Amino acid sequence: MEVKIRHLDQVRFEIQTRSHTIACDQPAENGGADSGMTPPELLLASLGSCAAYYAVEYLKTRNLLGDSPLEVSVTAEKLKHPSRLGNFRIHVQHAASLTEDQNQALMRSVHQCLVHNTLLTPPQIEIELHQTEPTLQ
Repeated sequence: MEVKIRHLDQVRFEIQTRSHTIACDQPAENGGADSGMTPPELLLASLGSCAAYYAVEYLKTRNLLGDSPLEVSVTAEKLKHPSRLGNFRIHVQHAASLTEDQNQALMRSVHQCLVHNTLLTPPQIEIELHQTEPTLQ
């Protein structure tokens, strides 16, 4: 898996993977134009959409999804020392009529989310710096 991020201007970035592009920016109070989600919002979006995928897959494979939409919201708090997000809360809302066993199985399914498991077991992160040659005008 790979994404590439390119600085556009101010604090605005273009993020590309495969044939998809999204914008990342900051609100006006942080020097941005508010033209895209902030990096922490993208993290919450990643976690929430992953949880939603696992929930939908569980419900679909058991013909429990129906026509009602499934919705997921994710909240987190900004913490300090070090600066980070914490106290994540994933709220899954669905209209399926589930037994207690199915409800527990749905919960186990959402817990299998790749992003959720990554956050529970922090990966090793290596940062490399490479200087490019300046372009001549």
